[in-house]
Parts: sequence; C-alpha cells; structure tokens
Amino acid sequence: MLIWGYRTRIFVLAMTTFLCGRCGNPASHAVRKSVTKFTLFFIPLFPIHVKYTAQCTFCGIENRIPKEDAVRLQAQEEQAQQQASQPYPQHPSQGFQQQGFQPPHPSQPQGFQQPGPNPQQGEFPQQGR
Repeated sequence: MLIWGYRTRIFVLAMTTFLCGRCGNPASHAVRKSVTKFTLFFIPLFPIHVKYTAQCTFCGIENRIPKEDAVRLQAQEEQAQQQASQPYPQHPSQGFQQQGFQPPHPSQPQGFQQPGPNPQQGEFPQQGR
C-alpha cells in the first residue's frame, strides 16, 4: 500500500504597511509564501507549487504578488527592524556627548527642568524676560 498526497505550508515573510488596492486604507499587509509539497508516507519530499501573496489586515483581501516584490518587501522589513533595534550608540562617548546632551542624574526626576547655575530655593525660572 502506497500513501501519497500533498501538503501546503504558509510562511509569513514580513508585515509591512502600504495602501490597500481594495479598501484604500493605509493598512498592514502580511506578505506570505505558500509552498505545496508532494508527500510520500506523510514525508514532504519536493515542492510542486510556490506562490506569494499580500493580505490586507483591514479588509482581508489577498492579492497574489510576484516573487521579486515579496523578496523586496521582506528585505525592507528586515532593514527597518535592524534600524529600530539600534537606536542608541553602544558607548556613552559616542553620539550624544558630542552633541551636547547630558543624561539626567538618577536623583533628578525625569521630565522636569534642571536648575540653572545659581538656583535659589522656592523660585521658579523666569521665562520670556
């Protein structure tokens, strides 16, 4: 007895935002790769069909896209994630110190203005004079 068939697996390559062609909303789209493989005794052997799609998360429409577009969108998403994961320099002497930024002292509450050169207790800084 020979058991054969096929199995389809879907891989999400990227989540990117662009204007939907159906609903016209700037929504996130899931860029997906769908691979159908021939199976023998429930073991996937080789792909028989591959397709790339982009599905709108707002209206749900799924559009087929070329492989080149899917690869380009995936690369853009990976590049954006790399830039987002490294927002600050690794060493304090790089970047901020050269621009004149002084990190607040841990004892100072954040979000409040630092006292001037000669602070007097009970006085507020003069503005607009």
